[in-house]
Amino acid sequence: MMWKFFQSRAVLCMVGFILAWAANTASAAEEKKTAAPPAEEKKAATPPADEKKASKSATPEKTPPAPEKKTAGPAINERAAAEAAAAARPRPKPAPRAAPPKLADKPAETAPAVAPVAHAPHWSYEGENGPHAWARLSPEFAKCGAGERQSPIDIREGMKLDLEPITFDYRVSSFKVIDNGHTIQANVGGWNAMRVMGRRFRLVQFHFHKPSEELIEGRQFEMVVHLVHKDSEGRLAVIAVLIEGGVAQPAIQTVLNNLPLEKGEEIAATTQLDPAQMLPESKKYFTYMGSLTTPPCSEDVLWIVMKQPLQASANQLGLFERLYPMNARPVQATRERVIKESN
Repeated sequence: MMWKFFQSRAVLCMVGFILAWAANTASAAEEKKTAAPPAEEKKAATPPADEKKASKSATPEKTPPAPEKKTAGPAINERAAAEAAAAARPRPKPAPRAAPPKLADKPAETAPAVAPVAHAPHWSYEGENGPHAWARLSPEFAKCGAGERQSPIDIREGMKLDLEPITFDYRVSSFKVIDNGHTIQANVGGWNAMRVMGRRFRLVQFHFHKPSEELIEGRQFEMVVHLVHKDSEGRLAVIAVLIEGGVAQPAIQTVLNNLPLEKGEEIAATTQLDPAQMLPESKKYFTYMGSLTTPPCSEDVLWIVMKQPLQASANQLGLFERLYPMNARPVQATRERVIKESN
């Protein structure tokens, strides 16, 4: 009885085991069918023999595991996706390029710079810019204060000598008149000259001062006319003709008749002028070395002061006085200069 019981139990166990084995086998086959990767992926995922050999021989403490090798398909897909994503992503705008440094302008050899017109410092005969301040107005005027042979002077105790006579070669000439802000000046054309001390000087211009700048033994006259000459080497010689009240003087009237309406304006006269009318009858004179009587007060100027004065009418003197009531530099120190006087 008991044997039959165990025999039946063994049969049931055997049947259960067979059924379980069949179920497990079917389930494993299904899982293998659904989860197995494609052949290419399985092949690609299998590491090469070299890598297997290396992994077996290498110790894990010293050699890191071989990097996982991605399959060809996914790698290509991932690279393409990354490139597509990068192309679709908005790119930042490049920073603007800095402008190249501007080259400095080339010096004057390529484009000569026009120098500004230099204006002489304003000077006058009175006030803060008067004769006492001329030397301080500009370095070019330094001689006005530091010069050793300045003009005008008070002519005293001239050495009376048999001096050679002055030879004048004055002719009727064209002229222009300008009011330069300091005096009335006539610029003479043509060829008018004088010869003295072996040199020939050409008449360039003449102008007026009131009262006279030169004094004779302390006497000052109503006016003086300065006839400025220059030789071929640029040296200056000035004839000073003193003027006192009396009869009208033709040359002075001719100049006054052609006065410009504006200061600084030069007017070409429609008539001519004879400079010889500006000379006295007597040609005796004083002579000394001096300077210009206006800035820059340059020295080495030959001065010839006629001893006999010239006359001008009260009307002529008054007309000039309305324009320039005083335009004379004070007398300067003689400083032991030699003054010659013709007999």
